[in-house]
Amino acid sequence: MTSERQEASPQERSRSAGPLPDPATVRGMVRLAAGAWWRTNRWAVETAVDVTRRAARAAREGESPVALIDEARRELVRVARDALGIADLERRLGPSSRDADERAELRRRWEELMERSASVDGDDEHPAFPYLFNNLAPDEARILKLLAVEGPQAAVDVRTWRPLGIGSTVVAPGLTMIGQRAGCKALDRVPVYLSNLYRLGLIWFSRDPIDDLASYQVLEAQPEVLEALERAGRGTTVRRSIRLTPFGEQFVAAVLPEGKDERARAAGDGDA
Repeated sequence: MTSERQEASPQERSRSAGPLPDPATVRGMVRLAAGAWWRTNRWAVETAVDVTRRAARAAREGESPVALIDEARRELVRVARDALGIADLERRLGPSSRDADERAELRRRWEELMERSASVDGDDEHPAFPYLFNNLAPDEARILKLLAVEGPQAAVDVRTWRPLGIGSTVVAPGLTMIGQRAGCKALDRVPVYLSNLYRLGLIWFSRDPIDDLASYQVLEAQPEVLEALERAGRGTTVRRSIRLTPFGEQFVAAVLPEGKDERARAAGDGDA
C-alpha cells in the first residue's frame, strides 16, 4: 500500500518556519550593519593616510622608527575601538562587577597599610623579604654576605682607548673578583648572580671606585682582564664598584645579625 505525499500549503510553511521578524527590527539591523561598514571603511582610509603622513614627517625630521611604530599602534587600536563602537559600548555598560570588586580590594588593602603606618609599633622587616628567599641562589647569598661584611667590591670595565674617550666602546663590562672572594661554587655564573641581585634591588653597579687601590691592582692582573685588554687592542680599564643598596643593607641586617660584628672584627684586623 502506498501513500501520496501532499505538498504543504504556504500558510503551513509559514507556521512551521516560525514568526517573521518585526520589520522595524530588520530595518534597525540593516542600519547597524551599514553604519559599522561605513565606519570601518572610513577608519581604514583615514588611518592609511595619517600613517603615511607621519612616516614622511619622521623621515624628514629623523624621528625614531620604533617610536613611530609604537605611536601608530596605539592610534590604530584607539581608532579601531571607536570605529567599531567598542569604546561607546564600554561606556554604556560601565565597569563590570569584577572591576568593582578588584578596586574595593585594593582600597581595603590601602586602608590597612595606612592603619599600620599610623601604628606606634612599626614593622621590623620589609614585607618583601620572604619573597626574596624564593629568588636567591646559595652563591648569591654568599655574595650578599661578602658585601655586608667587607663592603663595596672593586669592578672594572675594559674599553677600547680613544682620545678623550670619544668613540670608545666597551669590550668587557663589570669584571670583578666577587665570585672568588665570596667563595662561589659556580664562578661562571657570577654575572648571572649579579644581574639577579640587581633585579631584586639588593645591589647596584656604582660608577664610583672604592678607595682600596690594591684591590684594583690585583683585579687588573687577572687573566680575564688581561685577555679583554688584548682583545681591545689598545685598551684601558675604567674603575667602578659593586655595593649594597639601602634595601640590600636592610635585608642582610635582618638575615645576618652577626654581620656588624664580623665587619667590626675585619676593620680591627686591618688596623692592627
